[in-house]
Amino acid sequence: MVAIELKLGKFEAAHKGQMELYLKWLSKYEKAEGENEPIGLILCAESNKEQVELLEIHKDGIMVAEYWTEMPSKQALQQKLHQLLIEAQERIARITLNA
Repeated sequence: MVAIELKLGKFEAAHKGQMELYLKWLSKYEKAEGENEPIGLILCAESNKEQVELLEIHKDGIMVAEYWTEMPSKQALQQKLHQLLIEAQERIARITLNA
């Protein structure tokens, strides 16, 4: 089960608490026997990666993602994809070192 919340502005730390409440409600009243715990996705126009990391949102089954308010140029999109690829490779390297 996935709870998705669309925020019209920037991510705020209070959004984590709100999503936790939704997930606890879903777990208590909607989760069927044998199902995994519900997870949450907060979609917002902008987020601060450092703030999201410090809140350790992923440990609570919550992810934060940004949506686009306008389509970026092809060059900007390529740069963003390249940066995401680098970040993913770094994450994989850290996981491999810690294993």
